[in-house]
Amino acid sequence: MKFTVPAEYDGISVKQFLRKHCLVSARTLAKLKRTENGMTVNGKTVRSIDMLNGGEEIILTFPEDDIHIEASPLHTEVVYEDSNVIIFGKPAGMPVHPVHEYRTNTLANFAVYHMKQMGESYSFRPVSRLDKDTSGLVLCAKDRYTAAFLPEHNEKIYTALCEGRIDEAGTIDMPLRIKEGHTIQREIGEGGQRAVTHYKALKHFDDDYTLLEIWLETGRTHQIRAHFSGTGHPLAGDDMYGGSRAHFKTQCLHCCQISFIQPETGKKITVKKEIDFFDEYS
Repeated sequence: MKFTVPAEYDGISVKQFLRKHCLVSARTLAKLKRTENGMTVNGKTVRSIDMLNGGEEIILTFPEDDIHIEASPLHTEVVYEDSNVIIFGKPAGMPVHPVHEYRTNTLANFAVYHMKQMGESYSFRPVSRLDKDTSGLVLCAKDRYTAAFLPEHNEKIYTALCEGRIDEAGTIDMPLRIKEGHTIQREIGEGGQRAVTHYKALKHFDDDYTLLEIWLETGRTHQIRAHFSGTGHPLAGDDMYGGSRAHFKTQCLHCCQISFIQPETGKKITVKKEIDFFDEYS
């Protein structure tokens, strides 16, 4: 990880520069101090109290990750990759993390496998997550700094195929709570957490289905699924929330776009991966 010291930061300490300008956490800074050549300028190790000059390049080297996830060569696409970030195209039906019966067939297993093929150890750090049966882009960090930086510097857009006809763009601002008698399923109701979903109609398929573009103001569990179910338009194929599986084998929800700020360059990068629900889910 490299950072160039702007001219206006001339004379600032390494600690101040990393904490204020680079947003390095105190915990990460402490780990860098304990790592051999963790912080260097012009090839020389620097301490957190040393002063920096404008124009200098400081390089951070993080310790190798301890890997606790088995590598598995699964069928998963790498849609985008650079020195700090990797974005996978997760298929529907694949969990993000190993849990219970899913131990070696998760996105985490493939991520570790992919990095191993590149000759690198890797601790899986997903910045965005998707339900097992939701497909699309999953943003992951390759290092501790990027994992701390990206949550506040990324935006996601989804597409969904909902039952019925939705003509207008709009916002659903209704609280979500756990449905009585369930552990994971949500419903609209008093006492729930605030949940805000924005949407606009992209295409209609007679009066049977509406293709929507969706972006979230909040990120609650099953937010999109519960919101549209609660307003009478469940996702096609989403039988947990009242959608029919007569024509679709799983819920028609896909993360089609992720925009993020590249932590080293500061540039905004947008990655897209579209889907045709009728071709891939029916």
